Order: sequence, then C-alpha cells, then structure tokens
Amino acid sequence: MPFDGIVTRAVTEELKNVILPGKITKIYQPTLTELVLTIRSQGKNHNLLLSIHPTYARFHITDDTYRNPKEAPMFCMVLRKHLSGAVIEKVEQYGMERIINFSIKSRNEVGDIGYKTLVVELMGKHSNVMLIDQEKGHIIDSLKHISMAQNRYRTILPGHEYKLPPMQDKLSPLDIDGEYFIKKLDFNAGKLEVQMVGMLVGFSPFIAKEVANRAKLGSAAVYKQKFVEVQQLIKNNEYIPTIYRNKKEDFHVLPITSFQGEKESFATTNKMLDYFYTGKAERDRVKQQAKDLYRFIKNEKDKNVRKMKKHQQTIKKAEGAEHYQKMGELLTAHMHVVSHGDKSVTVVDYYDPEQSELTIELNPTKTPSENAQSYYKTYQKLKTSKKIIEKEIIKTKEEITYLEQLLQQIDVASEEDIEEIREELREEGYLKKQAKRKKQKNKQTKPVPEEYTSTDGTQILVGKNNKQNEYVTTKVAHRDDIWLHTKDIPGSHVIIRSKEPSEGTLLEAAQIAAYFSKSQQSSSVPVDYTKIRHVKKPSGAKPGYVTYDNQKTLFVTPNKKIIDELKGS
Repeated sequence: MPFDGIVTRAVTEELKNVILPGKITKIYQPTLTELVLTIRSQGKNHNLLLSIHPTYARFHITDDTYRNPKEAPMFCMVLRKHLSGAVIEKVEQYGMERIINFSIKSRNEVGDIGYKTLVVELMGKHSNVMLIDQEKGHIIDSLKHISMAQNRYRTILPGHEYKLPPMQDKLSPLDIDGEYFIKKLDFNAGKLEVQMVGMLVGFSPFIAKEVANRAKLGSAAVYKQKFVEVQQLIKNNEYIPTIYRNKKEDFHVLPITSFQGEKESFATTNKMLDYFYTGKAERDRVKQQAKDLYRFIKNEKDKNVRKMKKHQQTIKKAEGAEHYQKMGELLTAHMHVVSHGDKSVTVVDYYDPEQSELTIELNPTKTPSENAQSYYKTYQKLKTSKKIIEKEIIKTKEEITYLEQLLQQIDVASEEDIEEIREELREEGYLKKQAKRKKQKNKQTKPVPEEYTSTDGTQILVGKNNKQNEYVTTKVAHRDDIWLHTKDIPGSHVIIRSKEPSEGTLLEAAQIAAYFSKSQQSSSVPVDYTKIRHVKKPSGAKPGYVTYDNQKTLFVTPNKKIIDELKGS
C-alpha cells in the first residue's frame, strides 16, 4: 500500500483548503497508535486522524467513529493542555518526505500567545507524532518515547531538542529536470524501477513501475518524456485518487495507466484513504483486542478435535465387542476341555458354517470360568462404552461447531461485538465471571445487530455474534419474516423484515449472509432461506444454534462493494 511522498503531498494540499485556518475543539486518543483531532473550519467540523500504526500509518480527514477510552492516555492529556482551542495556521510537508508539520498558535494559562508544531512522521514501525515548542525547538511530548539506548542518532523524549530523522541521499522529483533524471539512470545496469526508487524521494515502487510501464522499455528519450509527464502531474496537483483491485487492493493519487482490473475513483484523496483504511484498521484493532480471546477459543477447539480423534479410536475398538462375546460363549461351551493353567485352547467354532477350529487365548492364572467371565466383561464394557462415546461424539461435534462459529464471529466482529462474545463465554462457563458485572446488571442493554437496507428499501438485520443472532431470530423477527444462513457453514443469522421480499432483496440479503460467514472469500456460496416460523432452537442447545426446514437455497458470491452500498443506503 503505497502511502508514499506523493500521496502525502496530495493529502497536505487538500488539508490546506479544508482545515485552514482551523480551531482545534476536541482531541481524542482512541488507541495507542491513533489520535483524532476535531477541527472547526469554514463553518464545519472535520475529524483529522493521525495514525502511527506500524502497518497503516497515515493521516487524513475521516468520517469514521472511534470508541474512546474512559481515561485519556498521557499524551492525549498533554495535547489537550497545549492545543485545546488553538488554531492551526499552516500545514506543510517536509520536502517530499512523509513528514508533516502542523503550525499551531495557542495561548497558555495566563493568556500569552505561544507557537507549537505538531510533527507527524509516517515511517512504518518508526512512525511518531511529536509536539514541539517552536521557540525553544524542544519536544514537549511524543506518542512514542525513544531513548538513546534505542536510537543513537536522536532521542525523542520530553525536553530534548527535536531533530529530523536521518535523510536519505535522494533527489526531489519536483526539482530535477528530465535531462538530469536520464543522466542519473544507468540503462546498462537494468532494474530501472529499483534505480528510480533509490534516486527519487517520495517515489514508491508502485509509481516507479508506472513510469517504467508508460515508457514500455523505450529509449532514454522516452523515459525522459514519461518522467516529465508524471512530474507535471505532481507539480500541478493533478490527482485522480483511485483504489485498484486485482489480487490485492492498492491505491494512489496518480493515474495508473497500465492497470488491468477493477478500480474505483474518489472525489478527494481524503475520502479515498478513509474508505481504503477504515475496515482494515478496525479489523487490526479488533484483532489486537481479541488476540487472547481468539487464542483461547482456538485452543478449546483444538482440544475438542483431539478428543474427537480419541473417541473415534474408542468407537473403532468397540466395534469389535461381538468378538469378545463370541470368545466367551465358545469358551463356556467348551469348558470341559479347558484346565486351570492353560494359556490357550483350540475349539470348534460352531458360528462358522465350515465348523473350523479357533484358538482362544487364556490367562493361566485364572480358572476356565473366570476366563470366560473376563471375555464377557470386556464385551459388556465395550458395548457400554460405545453407547457413551456415541453420545460424547455428538456433544464434541456440537462443541467444535460452536467454537468454529465463535472464531468466525471474531473474524467479522467490531470492537463492541468482542465484549458481547466475552460475556457469552462467561455465561457459558468458559471464562470466569467478573464480580463487577453484578453491579452492572441493570445497565445491560439489548444487543445491537447490524442494519442494512436493500435497494428497494427493505430493512435487513444481521447478527454478528450469538447474542445478536438469538436476538434477531427469536425476539425481533416476525414469524413470517425471511431468515437466511449459509448452508452448513458458520455464519450470521440474517433477517429480511418482509413477508414477501423481492428477488433483488433476497439476493442482496444472501450476499450479506455469505459475506458474514466463514466463506467470505469464496465464490458460489450456498445460502439457505426460509420463514422464521420454520426456525427452531432445540432445548439446551448452544447459543446461536437453531434447526430449520422448508428452506430453499441461493448461490451467491460475496462482494464487499455491494455490502458497503447496502450499509450506506
């Protein structure tokens, strides 16, 4: 994902027109790596996201909502102290680097005017946000503290002088002309894309490949022409923010002429980035929050899978129970030929039509009668164990299905859904109940399922965990509403709030059911649908488990774009 210097420039230029001059009215820190500043400018509020996530480091205006902690982290408190009510006067990119400076005018406790700089460095796992005192050049505080032991080049701690990160010996693509660009390329060395990335600051491999594709392995003159074309697009801020979809998703603000596949353009770079990152960043946040939960459920599932293997081995052994019964009966019938101390006896097998002889192993320390009883006991033990194990296999299968369902739910869960899954596991006895929860019983609220609207305006409800599944299926839905679920695949309960939905609504609801299932990345996913009256929850069944009949089946391929459109309808 090339959030390179060119994309940084595009966002910076847009912010100049949107938030300047802007008053900072609210400051939040939803996670350890994200800050959200609400900026009042030109009669509107804008939420500016600053993220130093190691994978999704970025900055842009966002329409997303974030769940803030009850107590603000220390850096957030420092920003509120220094920047609440302050005015952003300038937004500048440092050269073509992914370093952005927000110049801010503020007042201290006694009303004196002071100037601060909020520095955002987007450098993968080394990303950081720092508040700098402009007059002294000292760091007031930073989102991440870096000691001398961690980085000998520069220390990022309160009170230390702010120092730019080490700059690479690269040229600005805005400053050099086409002739100099060609001189710096070694056409005999090959790998021209790699050479461009090593030469030009702000150039990602994605854009270097675009220049090479435009040139189509042409002469030096062709490379010069195509570089100048791209250079002029950057200089003139002629951007077409676009998401490109093929085997994976990528984005850029410059048009990628050689791309073959699906693409989607946006009015602004900020809107493109917000759309591109929202789901990914949230999924990563949920993944971090649910890491222990996912590991616990996965371990429980693995234990049950191992238990199932042992059960199957026991069943296989129990299938030979009749052999021990036969040995006991033959031994009883031939008791007169057996003596105490015999290690074996050969008898006529009267169960065999050919009346062949059969050798029976004996325990020489037991009497003939005791040996016969031993075979009978083994037969009874295996026969009894088979009945018990058959019941245990059913229970273990249900347990594995239930745990697989929970793992699938975590994969599509929001931050709010995770806590409901934790609560369910406490109620089911998998996790210890929290004593504090007793005081909060009266504050418990109803589950809140996801809501979608079909193209023709019909409401569609989705349960993203078992609490929500049971709520929409048993509490909300009318007996003639339509219920959908992926066929024999862990997934969500989906309800169409209509007795006779249109074919289009049925297909859209089936899309949603397939998307919120284990087969989200598959094609031609089978989705069953029936009326709620045909859906039953067996007595004593696990949360979210139901049986149904009178169903019909649709086959659909999940499409995220369609799901997003239905959510926004």
